[in-house]
Amino acid sequence: MVQHIRPLQLKNWLDTVRGHGSPVVLDVREPSELAAASIKADGFELITIPMGVIPPRLSELDPNQPVACLCHHGGRSMQVANFLEAHGFKHVVNIAGGINAWSAEIDPSVPRY
Repeated sequence: MVQHIRPLQLKNWLDTVRGHGSPVVLDVREPSELAAASIKADGFELITIPMGVIPPRLSELDPNQPVACLCHHGGRSMQVANFLEAHGFKHVVNIAGGINAWSAEIDPSVPRY
């Protein structure tokens, strides 16, 4: 079962998975959403692949890397996290509350939309 973490918990999660490869935050929002608001990579690699094209682009992701999935509020990213786990990804979490919570908890300069 995929674990939910709040944006404030991401740093702790990153610290726990460092021995499993370079961690990734996978932003699964659409390009128009990325243009409205985005996060800065800090201690992780930021990869953006819209949810609808994850299946055909799955080979772009390493199942051995820890992946934290992000979307607007956490619903789409949870679906992607479950999909990744079902396809052999061992260290996957969902960032609960998405970029909206990121703005509230981590970086208020990230626009809320």
